[in-house]
Amino acid sequence: MLIRHLSFFVTLAQERHFAKAAAICNVAQPTLSAAIRKLEEDLKTTLIVRGHRYMGLTPEGEKALIWGRQILTDYDSLHKDLNGAHEGLAGVLRLGVIPAAMPSVSFLTERFSEHHPDATVEIKSMTSRAIQRGLDEFEIDGGLTYLDNEPLRNVRRLPLYREHYVFVCRPDHPFANRSSVEWSEAVEQPLCLLSDDMQNRRILNGIAASAGLTIRPSIVSNSFLGVCSHLRNGKWCGIVPHTFFYVFGHTHELVSIELVNPAHSQSIGLVLSAREPQSPMANALVRAVRNADFEKSFFDADQAA
Repeated sequence: MLIRHLSFFVTLAQERHFAKAAAICNVAQPTLSAAIRKLEEDLKTTLIVRGHRYMGLTPEGEKALIWGRQILTDYDSLHKDLNGAHEGLAGVLRLGVIPAAMPSVSFLTERFSEHHPDATVEIKSMTSRAIQRGLDEFEIDGGLTYLDNEPLRNVRRLPLYREHYVFVCRPDHPFANRSSVEWSEAVEQPLCLLSDDMQNRRILNGIAASAGLTIRPSIVSNSFLGVCSHLRNGKWCGIVPHTFFYVFGHTHELVSIELVNPAHSQSIGLVLSAREPQSPMANALVRAVRNADFEKSFFDADQAA
């Protein structure tokens, strides 16, 4: 069985279309079909439901797809390990990052790139649930996400920093000159928050519920860019992670105030597949964050601003 044949099969399962899969694999469609038939002969089972077009995988094909992804990942890891031992890794580091952790991702990539300058980093904004799927299906090498709330399964966790929450408003807001705002006061303001499909919002809902409160935002968005737009507008306030201003910058148009009663924080960190052996990319990620002080990085950036 050739790795090439297995790659054709995994690509077809992903694209669900023979012509598209053949184009991605840079072969003619008959070549791709013949390779998958040879793979079926080697495995002595039918993987594809045959028809005039792609009809899906057989139950055996579904099992083979899981193994195929793992085998291709291991083969790629072997290649990287043999060729990157002395010169640093090349290829692509694939990271899934929840929106709330985007402010910290450059601290990780900076450290990784110092040791592997020939590697490319591909960052995808993903929900925590999508990160779980990406790790399970070998589509990403690691993720930055919440570690305590809705913890992922079958992963190795490396804490990086703790996120806490601030109330954000315009300088002319009645709360603007205060050192703190209570949650009971914050939830009564016209709010723009992330939508319920984002874990950050579900965390905020939980904090409010623990104090007997309910959050009813006027506007929701699945993007912090959308939230920032409405905060800058001035008609809405927000509840955001304390790292928010690292991305959007300190501005005289917005004020951040600590939220209290209750005070709450969440651990954010790196998650990797728990399978052994770890891939070279996963090992490189661990080495990149070893002894890293992300809290200090945020503090230094805040002082510089």
